[in-house]
Amino acid sequence: MTTSPLTLAPVTIAIDGPAAAGKGTLAKRVAEHYGLPYLDTGLLYRAVGKQVMLAGVDPDDEEGVGQVARKLEPGHLDDPTLRGHEAGELASRIAVHGRVREALVEFQRAFAARPEGAVLDGRDIGTVICPDADVKIFVTASAEVRARRRTDELIGHGRDVTYERILSEVRSRDERDSGRTVAPLRPAPDAHLLDTSELDIEAAFQAACAVIDQRLANLETR
Repeated sequence: MTTSPLTLAPVTIAIDGPAAAGKGTLAKRVAEHYGLPYLDTGLLYRAVGKQVMLAGVDPDDEEGVGQVARKLEPGHLDDPTLRGHEAGELASRIAVHGRVREALVEFQRAFAARPEGAVLDGRDIGTVICPDADVKIFVTASAEVRARRRTDELIGHGRDVTYERILSEVRSRDERDSGRTVAPLRPAPDAHLLDTSELDIEAAFQAACAVIDQRLANLETR
């Protein structure tokens, strides 16, 4: 059973992890439970990737992609196609560019600094965007479990995909995200590791709330 929503404010909660680990679903539930604004930072990169495609810019052209990122508008985040698989692959490709990340860091930090607090999920929230976040959780799961979840999700949306193809893409994306020079995917030293390989969303949510409640209780007694 979860405890009552927090009474402390502002509180910044950073939730990081690789693709399909369940961090987005978890972060949304955490934000709702604690009454905090929520930002899916991965959506920023998906939106830039979509705008890059629409503008006909080469995703590997750092200067061109950086210019697109600097022109990103809040309304671009409302595009329903950003949740699609292709947008996710584009996001991973353009996220390796330092100029793109520079353009989006300010937006993310401003959101995190809201007076009422915030929940942000991504890949470098606890390490780069909000290194001083009150609570940091790194959500992970095996590549095989994540590939199975993503395959089932895409098939459920009518997509013709195979588990083997998605597993290959998950592994390739992990390698790109973890191996990039700018803000590589890795847990912050003080992040709580939450492996969801054997957990459903309810169990993961309960585990996350236990971590958050304990951390906030510690802050309150300081």
